[in-house]
Amino acid sequence: MTDGPDPYKILQVDSEAEDEVIQAAYRRLAQKYHPDVAAGPDAAARMSGINAAWEVLRDPTRRAALDLARRLAVRNAERAASARAAPQAGRPAAPQPSPTSTTGRGPGGRPPASAQPGPSAHRAESVSNDWTSGRSSHGGGYDPSQMGAPDGLGAAGPPPGDPSGTVLNFGRYAGWSLGEIAGRDLNYIEWLDRMPIGRTYRDELDVILRRTGRRKSAAAEAQERRGLFRRR
Repeated sequence: MTDGPDPYKILQVDSEAEDEVIQAAYRRLAQKYHPDVAAGPDAAARMSGINAAWEVLRDPTRRAALDLARRLAVRNAERAASARAAPQAGRPAAPQPSPTSTTGRGPGGRPPASAQPGPSAHRAESVSNDWTSGRSSHGGGYDPSQMGAPDGLGAAGPPPGDPSGTVLNFGRYAGWSLGEIAGRDLNYIEWLDRMPIGRTYRDELDVILRRTGRRKSAAAEAQERRGLFRRR
């Protein structure tokens, strides 16, 4: 809901404004930008945006959902900023060149042997043998009766209060962390693992599914397949 234009900004009101203030702002802007009054080719588009913002803010349910999405977006942005700042805070300062060094190069203009990259300098990052890009073999599909998709944003209510992992800002579990969801509704974790929207959380979902026995490592699955054809 925060991806589109902000209704509060369109109506030029604060997010804490009372309903009467928002209604007065809407009427003032409608009188100013109504196509019958305002000149210019953009008047109709501007009025359409004003009407759309008013339709959201006049409805208590839609406004509450908007406010929740805004709070979650701010919280996730703060967490992302903290995560980016943490490695920088613990990183040692880069070594400064020696005052007696001039060119920093050895004979023939080549870097000294100590400065030349070793065999491991260009080595590709290794990947654990326990990681697999395959989806979980359980949870055959999307079951609305269990996952409650028709209930709408935040329908699961407030989170239990023991957050673990990324906090979602969409769906019925908006405001819940992945760890909290796993403890209550593992089928939703299965479903999220299969959906394109879950790709952002792939690593966390993989850990949860392995911990709960819903996914095995590639090596373990290969060993089981070999066991099926072992001579008895």
